[in-house]
Amino acid sequence: MNNCDNKKHWEKVYETKNPDQVSWTQEKPKTSLDFINSLGLGKEAKIIDIGGGDSNLVDFLLEEGYENITVLDISAKALEKAKERLGNAADKVKWIATDITAFEPLETYNIWHDRAAFHFLITPEQVSKYIDIAEKNIDGFMILGTFSKNGPAKCSGLDIQQYDEESLTEKFEAGFEKIKCVIEDHITPFETVQNFVFCSFRKH
Repeated sequence: MNNCDNKKHWEKVYETKNPDQVSWTQEKPKTSLDFINSLGLGKEAKIIDIGGGDSNLVDFLLEEGYENITVLDISAKALEKAKERLGNAADKVKWIATDITAFEPLETYNIWHDRAAFHFLITPEQVSKYIDIAEKNIDGFMILGTFSKNGPAKCSGLDIQQYDEESLTEKFEAGFEKIKCVIEDHITPFETVQNFVFCSFRKH
């Protein structure tokens, strides 16, 4: 699927479905928050949420006092939904609507967070573009969550790439050192279970 088709797919998803109708919704993204807080950076740390969509992570980060938050997603509609939910607080966040593989950052980030965007990249070219952008623009840490080898093989009708601790670490080993990985069962709004692997990395 090329970038244009990809964008159309996600715009349609966010235009036609509410958070309780998509599998990735989390009321409180506890694992992500635990990883971010475990890094021990100050509230002024520059955080980017890759593929953040209308996730609630940004709400909790604002609540905890983080001041430099960017949310990136391919779907402008997803970002609009998040802005509407946040109301005036949305003005404290930078919003970027672009495909991650076409992202040209204007700054570097202390914390790069990605829950379930990376695993949609299934060609070697897409993966290497992502890794290149991450290596050049992370000044600190990366937190990645993907479907595990025991997780689904598709999401939202699209094929995904499953990972485990070894394969995820190997992908990023040139630029990053693994800190830790955890396995998590995500219970979807439909009461199904999706098995994730989450890893944190430190830039070399």
